[in-house]
Amino acid sequence: MTVTAIENNPCALRAWAEGRMIFFELADGRIIGFPADRFRILKAASEEELKNVRVDVNGFALRWEELDEDLTVEGIVAGRFQLPLPEEAA
Repeated sequence: MTVTAIENNPCALRAWAEGRMIFFELADGRIIGFPADRFRILKAASEEELKNVRVDVNGFALRWEELDEDLTVEGIVAGRFQLPLPEEAA
């Protein structure tokens, strides 16, 4: 029996920001969202700067030109963030 591995890397079709949340739609129809504050450069960015996100590298990356920031779609889907979740106020 022969088994063929099929690579299924997530691919984004579009991306947008709402407040401090970044969203993107994958080719399979899922919509993924994450807080911008989980990444150093995005945490320091204004909401207006966050809105300037675009899909790049044939759907495999998110790009903010003014911020010179790129994030891989695969890394975000896998939950690889730079910063921990903010602690909830007690």
